[in-house]
Amino acid sequence: MIAPKRTLNIFLLAMINVAAICSIKNWPLTAELGFSSLFYFILTSLLFFIPVSLVSAELATGWPQHGGIYAWVKQAFGHKIGFLAVWLLWIENVVWYPTTISFIAGTLAFIVNPHLVQNTLYMFCIILGIFWGTTFINLLGMKMSGWISSLGVILGTIIPGIIIITLGIVWICSGNPSNITFSWNTFVPSLSPTQLALLAGVLLGFAGMEMSAVHAHDVKNPQKNFPRAIFLSATIIIVLSILGTLAVAIVIPRHEINLVSSGMETIAFFLRSYGFHYLTPFIAIVMVIGALGAVSTWIVGPSKGLLAAAQDGDLPPICHKKNKHNVPVGILFIQGILVSILSTVFLLIPDVNSSFWMLTVLTSQLYLIMYILMFIAGIVLRYTQPDVLRSYKIPYGNIGMWLVAGAGIVSSLFALIIGFVPSSQLETKHYLFYELFLLLGILIFCLAPFIILKCKTSQWNEPS
Repeated sequence: MIAPKRTLNIFLLAMINVAAICSIKNWPLTAELGFSSLFYFILTSLLFFIPVSLVSAELATGWPQHGGIYAWVKQAFGHKIGFLAVWLLWIENVVWYPTTISFIAGTLAFIVNPHLVQNTLYMFCIILGIFWGTTFINLLGMKMSGWISSLGVILGTIIPGIIIITLGIVWICSGNPSNITFSWNTFVPSLSPTQLALLAGVLLGFAGMEMSAVHAHDVKNPQKNFPRAIFLSATIIIVLSILGTLAVAIVIPRHEINLVSSGMETIAFFLRSYGFHYLTPFIAIVMVIGALGAVSTWIVGPSKGLLAAAQDGDLPPICHKKNKHNVPVGILFIQGILVSILSTVFLLIPDVNSSFWMLTVLTSQLYLIMYILMFIAGIVLRYTQPDVLRSYKIPYGNIGMWLVAGAGIVSSLFALIIGFVPSSQLETKHYLFYELFLLLGILIFCLAPFIILKCKTSQWNEPS
C-alpha cells in the first residue's frame, strides 16, 4: 500500500537540502584557498548555487514525473539527450564514490595508523570494501538505507562540524596564531589559472540541489515556500561551509593540508591542544558513520533515476531488474563494477592527493555538463511549453530565466574548462596523465549513452 504524501514545510525541505549537499570532506579542499575561500564561496553562490536551486525548482514543479533530470531534459531536447543527462548524473556519482570513500579511509586510518593515509593499497582495499558493503545494505530497501542516512547526517556532519567550528573560534579567542591572514589582499585571489583550477572542486561542493527539487510538488504553497526553503538551506550550507573551511585553514598550515584526511587532522589537532586526545578515536568513528550515511544515500538515489530511463527501453533487461524491496539490483551491481575499476587510480598514481583531486575534477566536469543541459532546458521550455503550470516560477518572465540560467551556464562552462588546469597545490609531475585522464574520461562517459542506444534491441522494451 502506498503511503499518503506528506506536505513538506520550509524547515523540512531545507534540511533535506543541507543533508544532501553539506559535507565536512569538502572543507579541506577549499581551505587550500585560505581567506580567499570566502571570495570563491560568494562567487559560486551567486553564479552557480542559487541558479541551480531556482531552475531545478521550476522544472520540478512543472514536470514532477518520475526520473527528475531525465524528464526535464527529455521534454526540452528529446529522448536521447534526456538519457544523456540522467546518465551523466549517474556516472558522475560512480566517479565520485572513490573520492568520498577515500575520506572515510583517511578517517579510519587515524584509529589504526595515521601513516596509512598515504598507502595507496590500503586506500584501494578500503574503498572497495566500504562501497560493496554499503551497496549490499541498500539491497535491503529504502527503509534501512533511510535510517542509516538520517543517523549519518546527525553524527557525521552536524556534530563534528559544530566541533570544528566551535574549537576554531576558541582557538582564535585564546590568542593562538592563525595560519591565514584576514585582509583585503588575501580575500581577493590572484585569479591565475592554477589558482582558479580549485573552482571546479568548490562548485562540486555546492552541487546536488536538483536532487531535492523533486519534492517541490509536495510543498505547501510552493510558489512562496520553495524559494524560502532554498534560501534558508543555502544560508545554512554557506555559513557552515565558510566557518568550517576557515577553521581548517586557521589551524593547519596550508602546505600540511591533506585533501583526504584534513577534517580528522583538524579535530585531532584541536583535541591534543586541549588535552582531549583520547577522544580522537571516538570522533573518528562518529565521522565514519556519518560519511557512510552519505554514501548510502547517494548509492541508490541516482540509480533510481537511471532506472526510469531503463524502463523506457534505454538499457538492456538486466538494468530493469528490481528486487522485492524495489531496489534496482542490476544497475547497482554494474555501478559496483565500474567503481571498482575507477578505484585503481589510487594504485596507478602513487600520490593519494593527486588521485583524490583527479577524480574530484572528473566528477565535477561530468556534473557540470549535466547542469549545462539542465540550464538550457529551463530556457527552452519557457518558449516551447509556456502554458505548462509551474507551481514555482523564476520571477521577471523570460528575462529572469535568461539571467538566472545564463549565469549558471557561464559559470559551469568556465569551471568545466578551468578544470583542465592542474591546481598549484598539487605536487605531481603526471600532467600528461592528468590531461589524458580527464579528456578520455569525459569523451568515454559522454559517448557511452549514445553507443548504448545504438546497441538497443526490441527486447529492451519488454517489461522485466
